[in-house]
Amino acid sequence: MSSLNQPKEWQIALILSGGVLAIATSAVLVRLSMQATGASGPGFSLVLAASRLTLAAIVLLPNWHRQTPSPTALRYALTAGVALAIHFATWITSLSYTTIAASTTIVTTNPVWIAVLSWVWYGEKPSPQTGLGISIALAGGLVIGLGGAGTSPDAAPLLGNSLALVGAWAASLYFLLGREAQQQGLSISGYATIAYSTAAIVLLPLPLLVGTSYTGYPLETYGYIALMALLPQLIGHTSLNWAVRWVSPTLVALVVLFEPVASSLFGYVLFDELPGLPVLGGGLLLLIGVAIAAVSRR
Repeated sequence: MSSLNQPKEWQIALILSGGVLAIATSAVLVRLSMQATGASGPGFSLVLAASRLTLAAIVLLPNWHRQTPSPTALRYALTAGVALAIHFATWITSLSYTTIAASTTIVTTNPVWIAVLSWVWYGEKPSPQTGLGISIALAGGLVIGLGGAGTSPDAAPLLGNSLALVGAWAASLYFLLGREAQQQGLSISGYATIAYSTAAIVLLPLPLLVGTSYTGYPLETYGYIALMALLPQLIGHTSLNWAVRWVSPTLVALVVLFEPVASSLFGYVLFDELPGLPVLGGGLLLLIGVAIAAVSRR
């Protein structure tokens, strides 16, 4: 989909919908990997993050010889890759300490942070409606952060929710940088190849630095990693990256708000993980605030 012709609205809607459903499988696949391995925490989370991005980058590398990015486009894509590495390192780790519902709800608060970054980056002062949405979203996030229940004996909800928040900040920067790179002439395949490869290079040595190996896990674990690379990464993230070339990043982020709903349903069906009232109430408040912020910027 690297054509310069404007796609039809139904094509954008279809690809966005498929991308969000693919991304919604990410948290479930991470949790299944942890269960299959009997491991969690930062070390194994970094293995999952680095492995999914490395596999995705390998699939896309044959496209690299067709790319001649400008220095500006290359700079944006490389920086986006670093932001993507931070996003996955923090968000995947958050799933060791908090619920799927809390983590995915917090990490999809992109419209709030895109509004803030656009204020800083482009001088776009938020409207009163955007400010209201941000305030409501922050109140919902506070309810989740203070009242979210954990998922294991090692759970630390405040830590997990904080890591998911850092993941949201990094993802917001990643979306904005990706749009700039594509507007500078990079195709979606070229951008994804550079960004995913950069993120993989940043992440690959980190598990070894904390004493965690890439080998010795059950075959089932590697199967889940392969599915992470295919579904949420190659299909999900690439669909969203393609969409931000044609529509506002804030509108894309608004559509992504369906991810925590789908992920929470998957978590309930597969893990019998029913969020507590603070997570449900705070999550609803947060999503309402994010929706207000996104719609006011549309």
